[in-house]
Amino acid sequence: MAKVVSIGEVMVEFSRGADGRYGLGIGGDTFNTAVYLARAGVEVAYATALGDDRYSDQIAAAAEAENIGTDQILRAPGRVPGLYVIDTDAFGERTFSYWRDNAPARELFELPGWERIAEAIIEAQVIYLSGITLSIYSNTGLGRLLATLEFARERGAKVVFDGNYRPRNWGGDVARARTVYAQALKRSTLALPTFEDEALLWNDGSPAATAERLATFGVGEIVVKNGAEGALVVSNGTSQLVAIPEPVTPVDTTAAGDSFNAAYLAARLEGKPPLLAAEAGHALAGRVIQHRGAILPRTAHA
Repeated sequence: MAKVVSIGEVMVEFSRGADGRYGLGIGGDTFNTAVYLARAGVEVAYATALGDDRYSDQIAAAAEAENIGTDQILRAPGRVPGLYVIDTDAFGERTFSYWRDNAPARELFELPGWERIAEAIIEAQVIYLSGITLSIYSNTGLGRLLATLEFARERGAKVVFDGNYRPRNWGGDVARARTVYAQALKRSTLALPTFEDEALLWNDGSPAATAERLATFGVGEIVVKNGAEGALVVSNGTSQLVAIPEPVTPVDTTAAGDSFNAAYLAARLEGKPPLLAAEAGHALAGRVIQHRGAILPRTAHA
């Protein structure tokens, strides 16, 4: 199956359980998607940077256990990965607290060996990244990433982008976020945004408005996720709303969009049409949000 390289940051995760205690895990938006892609049988590698501590070792081991390629993971001596804590309310909506400012993932395109990572990304058939990916890099890192995407597109690679806008990650600099997003979108083949995020960043009034705006960047296939309202799929000149199969009471909405993206992309790589791919996305996301944490337990996934 097609080779996918997912780019971003994976962190140590603490998620509060039903008993009030915190459980230790790992997660990160593009890593979550990589896990679900691998479980769908897609050949996927993850590009990031970790430290040389035991938690970095555990993250690498977890990736390998999920059949995610780790050759594109750089190691920074003396560094440790980022950490985040998830708290959920009675409706399953989550709140995140982060400790990640010094995480080596932020310097993926500046650490020794970054050229090798860029070469591997260029050789991929599909490249997956998000707005969170963009937010962690310096201007130097962003420039190198965008150049890498440009070369990859020239070689025929498909670039898949999930907006995943988090204002705090951009320090409130909306203008910079919009500028960087625009550059990423110009290089994207498939966009998988969440309407709530797009409305926050771009003041879009509806999923249709989001799709129209993204199309102006030349994105050929667009899926605007909108929670319980379903997903708007725009492809080949057609636009259709794909409803969720049935209402689901969420326990924890963490990774809902990440898992939708994975199921959608896996289905498209299998040759399924966009509408069926969106149905697959809804099905997986509906299962993921009934469990705590970003990664669905293997027993529940099976």
